Amino acid sequence: MTDPLSASGRGTPQPPGRTPHKAPRAPLRGPGGEDTPPEASEAPAREADVASAVVVGTGLIGTSIALALRERGVRVGLADRDPAAARLAADIGAGTVVGGDFADLGEPADLAVLAVPPAAAGPALLAAQAAELGCDLTSFVPGHPLSGRERSGPAAARADLFLGRPWVICPGPQTAPEAVAAVAALVRCCQAQEVRLTAAEHDRYVALVSHAPHVVAAAMAARLAGAAEPALMLSGQGIRDVTRIAAGDSRMWAQILAANAVPVADVLAAVSADLAAVAEALREAAADGAGPGLKAVTGLLDEGTAGVTRIPGKHSKPRRDDMVVQVVIPDVPGELARLFRAAGDAGVNIEDIGIEHSPGLPVGVAELVVRPEAVARLTQALAASGWPVRR
Repeated sequence: MTDPLSASGRGTPQPPGRTPHKAPRAPLRGPGGEDTPPEASEAPAREADVASAVVVGTGLIGTSIALALRERGVRVGLADRDPAAARLAADIGAGTVVGGDFADLGEPADLAVLAVPPAAAGPALLAAQAAELGCDLTSFVPGHPLSGRERSGPAAARADLFLGRPWVICPGPQTAPEAVAAVAALVRCCQAQEVRLTAAEHDRYVALVSHAPHVVAAAMAARLAGAAEPALMLSGQGIRDVTRIAAGDSRMWAQILAANAVPVADVLAAVSADLAAVAEALREAAADGAGPGLKAVTGLLDEGTAGVTRIPGKHSKPRRDDMVVQVVIPDVPGELARLFRAAGDAGVNIEDIGIEHSPGLPVGVAELVVRPEAVARLTQALAASGWPVRR
């Protein structure tokens, strides 16, 4: 997950999610008037709405935005209170360092993005206003790209970080239409999917699908900190999946949670109540054997199964009834490519993949997610090629 974001216009460096003062020119369109997807462009054509931008905050999110803008031919200036971070972002091709006082900006930019932690957004906006770069609340558009990585910093940035991901923008009643259009242009440049919500809706929704899950993952991972070494040797993909997001930047996440405190607390209270009820039910089951206690446990597990099916699948479409084919794969270079090639030769599209490693062994299990009608064809083709397959 990421921290909220804003963008702003004409020459304003800003927090993630604010837009240019000036209305963008026009979306990039194909010869027939239809929107042209980036991959259909013959060259890295510049997004027509944004010719220049300033990104304030060159961490994972800011640098990834800058890289995405550069791929679209946008001129990008970079500013960060840590000059080394800004230089590193520039060294990997994200733009040109303009300094914290924007003295090297030259001329006002079309778009300014404040990609800073929540607690720093206000001071960053104030600094931009003090520099007389023209920022005001009519051009401020709060936003939040829902994408991220376990790693942080400019070195972890990727131009495709937001590809196909939701990007929430929350214009207020005072927000100028041109500002909203400019932020929409930024979202298109990053090839994300624009979602419009009120600020209150955004806070409730991200508390449920992002912020509270991070705390739950951290709480489970914290149980491992003092765990016995033999217990950790039994770790499998389940514990890795549950705790993966707990590896984020603790200071940044503390700020994110504090900025959305009440909605997150509400979700955690509900989760805590469910866990407390299951814990009590298990104690009853242990004392009385199977019985009413296990019904409560089964009820929560069934609700969890139903909830998982509601999480959108590939391309944000409803999750389908895909099936998993498990293949034992040697832990040596080239084997994964060979497996993919075999699936391609069988005419099977791999919808998703997971790899479960076997601690201490030179093999793992690749879990290939495919459509039900492709299972038999894939298993037969892989078995014929000598792959150990199980369904």
